[in-house]
Amino acid sequence: MTHRHSKRLQYHRYGGPEVLRLEEFEPPRPGRGEILVRVKAAAANAMDWKIRNGELRLWTGRGFPRGVGNDFSGVVEAVGPGVTRLRAGDPVLGGTTPKGAGAYAELVVAAEDAVVRKPAELSFEQAAALPVVGVTAYQAVLGKSPLREGQAAFVNGCLGGVGRAAAQLALLAGASVAGSCRAADADEARELGISPVVGYDFDPAPLRGRFDLVFDTAGTLTAAAARTLLKPGGRILDIVPSAVKFARSALPGPYRVLMGRTSTADLDEVARLTAQGRLRIPIARTVPLADAIPALTELEQHRTPRGGKLIIVPGGSAMSR
Repeated sequence: MTHRHSKRLQYHRYGGPEVLRLEEFEPPRPGRGEILVRVKAAAANAMDWKIRNGELRLWTGRGFPRGVGNDFSGVVEAVGPGVTRLRAGDPVLGGTTPKGAGAYAELVVAAEDAVVRKPAELSFEQAAALPVVGVTAYQAVLGKSPLREGQAAFVNGCLGGVGRAAAQLALLAGASVAGSCRAADADEARELGISPVVGYDFDPAPLRGRFDLVFDTAGTLTAAAARTLLKPGGRILDIVPSAVKFARSALPGPYRVLMGRTSTADLDEVARLTAQGRLRIPIARTVPLADAIPALTELEQHRTPRGGKLIIVPGGSAMSR
């Protein structure tokens, strides 16, 4: 089985967005436990450009060319040996690994255990927006130490992708949610049910000791501010890692760096909640694969468009279900 005319975004050295190229490539046959997916939609995440910049080269290695993109939805084209849960023709959503990135493409190979069937109620675009932000938020809020009814969460960056999902999941669990965002977006945060809403430069003292979970999705809270907000016995989670933060995370105490881990059970639950309309991950812009490089460059350099995900569609519009 060959697909000699497949296209994907790839790069031949680590660097800025200028290293990206839309080129033909031949995807490998799916190996044991892998599937080949014809991509209908893919979603942009900050992790994608951190990988391309070389920030994770200890994990991603030095083999080139490298594909770009983690989150995707599509239709299974072929399955490798040992695949039992999925078969050709199944509509799916899921992700790749940092080392095996390549979702911004017409075809992508992924592990079966990182992919679930797409609910019929979700468009391919909606489905592609879910994996990284939805699963990370789910594991923070409802994972090992789930928020319970009557508890309280503070979400720093409550209108970012992960922050917005986390706030909704906490509210669904019956917790109260406060959060920070840009002052211009405060009304939108309040409409989600977040209260109080503060700016990024807020003074934590008036909110001292109020929260069972302090979730820093923007990576900008100081350790002192996070501890000020925290109730005794609460926990602080941060999803913007650095060497210093990993070191702090290894120490006894409430602070941990959270790296979302692959879980088909969690991804299934996120997809189910979205299909029911209880979790909403907004989409800000959809572009064809041919226009993806300038759109990704604008997102990385200017953080625009705001207010939702950038979705890349290899075959034009993908609003079919």
